[in-house]
Amino acid sequence: MRGWWIPVLAVLAGCSDDDNGTGPDGDAPDTPAGLSSTSLDGAVALTWSDNSYQSDPTNFQNYRVYSTSYDLDVPPDADACGSDLVLEGTTVAPEFIVGAMTNGVPRCFEVTAVSVDGLESGRSLPQADTPRPDARNVALFTLQADPTESGFRFWDDLDGDGQADDGELGRVGDGGSSTLDFFVDRDVAGEVFLNPVRPGTGVEYYDEVPVEDLTSIDFAEERTYRTTGIEAEPGFGYVFETDGGDGFQRYGAVRVTHVGETFILLDWAFQTDPGNPELIVRGGVARR
Repeated sequence: MRGWWIPVLAVLAGCSDDDNGTGPDGDAPDTPAGLSSTSLDGAVALTWSDNSYQSDPTNFQNYRVYSTSYDLDVPPDADACGSDLVLEGTTVAPEFIVGAMTNGVPRCFEVTAVSVDGLESGRSLPQADTPRPDARNVALFTLQADPTESGFRFWDDLDGDGQADDGELGRVGDGGSSTLDFFVDRDVAGEVFLNPVRPGTGVEYYDEVPVEDLTSIDFAEERTYRTTGIEAEPGFGYVFETDGGDGFQRYGAVRVTHVGETFILLDWAFQTDPGNPELIVRGGVARR
């Protein structure tokens, strides 16, 4: 059974841009394909096809995972990835978690494969991602049951420095406040809703079916977000667009895990990078 290697940080000395490298002692493995990523809190999870191993298991030694800077503001079709690659670590499995990352700072990732003779393949197509803070199992009461704990704001810049500090994230508050992103309300029929509050805040279903986990809510689509209430349903994911107060939108994700008579439980994530829609499966359909 193949296991994980312990990540080791190092500066990349060199890496071929060719699809495959060759040398006197043999051939380099096939270039890894299908690199994808999932945004986590202070980390990014990477997965890719195991084609480098499967094409010639006897020639395969391990994968190498690299990262470099990423400029979100570079125009479309431009090369937004930096050129100074850093080796994040090695693994014999087609998956890797890059940890100790700063939330809100984008990075670009590439993967290569190494042969038993030490020959390195070309680099995979790059994949950019941005870690973001999150939290699990947050309880919010309905406005009717306990108004003092029925409201939620993803980020409130209390000190005005433009930085999302820990004490400013995921704040539960009074549902009657005009500064909230949303509050939880129960209508006369007993249905529970997430109601956007402050100007610039909107919400939409992430998909038309329940999502498996908070990390399934990966990307905030460019669309019109409703400013009226949306029904809270267990297992469903929601994307919020909020006004950062600096000319940029900020995006938050919510997955409802429980809807009861007096309270709901939810998981949330928030992208602190201004204007960055990375929440961590791209796509999204307005459900109703």
